[in-house]
Amino acid sequence: MALIISDVDRFQAARPRLEAIAYRLLGSASEAEDAVQETFLRWQAADVERIEVPEAWLTKVLTNLCLNQLTSARARRETYVGRWLPEPLLAGDPMLGPADTAEQRESVSYAVLVLLERLSPNERAVYVLREAFDYPHREIAEMLDITEAASQQILHRAKKHVADGRARTEIDEAAARRIVEEFLVAATSGRTEPLVRLLTQDAVSVGDGGGKVPARAKAFEGALAVAKFLRGLFKPSDAKRAHVGGAPAIYAATANGEPAIVAVVDGRVVGITCLEVTEQGIVALRSQVNPDKLVRASEQWAAAEHGNPLYIL
Repeated sequence: MALIISDVDRFQAARPRLEAIAYRLLGSASEAEDAVQETFLRWQAADVERIEVPEAWLTKVLTNLCLNQLTSARARRETYVGRWLPEPLLAGDPMLGPADTAEQRESVSYAVLVLLERLSPNERAVYVLREAFDYPHREIAEMLDITEAASQQILHRAKKHVADGRARTEIDEAAARRIVEEFLVAATSGRTEPLVRLLTQDAVSVGDGGGKVPARAKAFEGALAVAKFLRGLFKPSDAKRAHVGGAPAIYAATANGEPAIVAVVDGRVVGITCLEVTEQGIVALRSQVNPDKLVRASEQWAAAEHGNPLYIL
């Protein structure tokens, strides 16, 4: 059934919310876009006049598409080369969605997106719909074809899994920049001691190269091991420059609400490292260097001014 212009406009009005839901569910901007587009195709084929609550219908279709995607994604990630990490989004990306409450901001933080990988597809869906978008359990139950009581129990389990991670500290952009600046001073000092002081004793560092860029799949664990790795990583070399096609310019930024280090070569983002910070210090560094997961970040980066880099490797 062909859509009239008003029906297309109605879908377009819902698109930002649908993309934000899909990104939180899938951890991938490109997969989120695909899921939203498939939702549109189903909206296009539906008898729209008989849909009483379009927002609920669209959200249900999208959520179930994402659940199917999550199920197949688990199988694909078993053969993924190295460690799989979510696709980071830079501050200002509309796909990050609402950030009015602490729950909304936390649900899209890089640290929580990593923790959400522990959850079953249903747990992840209930957590995202309830915590980030404040859907009542009655509506969530209808979307997932479960009972309202089951939705409440699933949320309880999901929140416990997420809470079992570390207590995070909310950081504004100014504080994020200060943290990155302090970190870069330590990382480029050529010594491990300044880095160790910034890290917690159980700090970890892990990267995702997707088999296309070298990245250690097994995490570096412990402040000293992480500091030694970072000291080498931030030591300039011709080999590193040749590998990425030039001398990376290093900037301070915010990605998914966390302080982030962005490496850029000729306007192209070649790496984003998110710093998970608590009151005790930096507890985790997660680096995304898989070029497939940096396309959107590169497009967004190229569309804005960023001033001078803090450092050039």
